[in-house]
Formats: sequence, structure tokens, C-alpha cells
Amino acid sequence: MSSTFRLAGLAAPVLMVLSACAMPGAPAAAPLVGSEWRLEDLGGTAVLDRVEATLVFPEAGRVAGNGSCNRFFGSYTLMSDRIAIGQMGSTRMACAGAVGEQEARYLGALEKAERVEVQGRTMQVHVKGMDKPLRFVRTKP
Repeated sequence: MSSTFRLAGLAAPVLMVLSACAMPGAPAAAPLVGSEWRLEDLGGTAVLDRVEATLVFPEAGRVAGNGSCNRFFGSYTLMSDRIAIGQMGSTRMACAGAVGEQEARYLGALEKAERVEVQGRTMQVHVKGMDKPLRFVRTKP
């Protein structure tokens, strides 16, 4: 079999998957690159007043933000509405009491993220093991 036919045979399934993601009626992939979000609800629990937890997508495949006390960074993959956030790193400031607890819950939830929905200025991140999604409001397009 010639290499041209072999390449065409490999490309066809890839093109079918990519076109299925773009088909009308399919869930739209969130336009995440360059967007910034503020956490408003942590899986059914309100976030602490005057404690900002954020999620930023500075470039394709990269995620960063403020966990509530520390800055974090990591990687992500997105296919249609499915999201997986890879291993994250963070600064190591001491976070006492409720702030530290919120940060631990938030970062733990991000590591278990499975699906993302963006509707207007709101984003919901569905997390494995949580009954309610994380809810964010857009702070930067």
C-alpha cells in the first residue's frame, strides 16, 4: 500500500471527529483561550466574601489563577465540552482557616473537572463526585 493511501486512511477518522465537533447542534466548545473567570459558587457552596478565586486560560493548553490564597498554574485539554485539567503547581503561602479550606476544595475540584459549559458571561465546570458544578462569572473576554 502506498504511503499516500495509508496517510489518507489515517486522516479520514481524524477529519470525521473534528467535523463532528463543529456540527450544528453539537455542544459548543467553550471559547476559553484568553478568558478570565471569577468563582462564584463552589459546587453548591458560596465562596467567601472578599476572597477571590479565579480561573484564567492564558493560552491554549494552559490554565492559571488564584486559588483563594495562592496562585496556581497547570495544563488542560479540551475536546468539545469535555475538559481535563492536568497536574497543577502553586505558590506556597500559608492560608489559614476558611481561606485555606476553600482553596483546598477549589483546587481539588479543578483536578476532577470533567465538563465545561459557557453561556454568555457564565461558565459551569462539572466535577466528578460533586452534585453541583462550579459556577464562574467572566471577568475578561
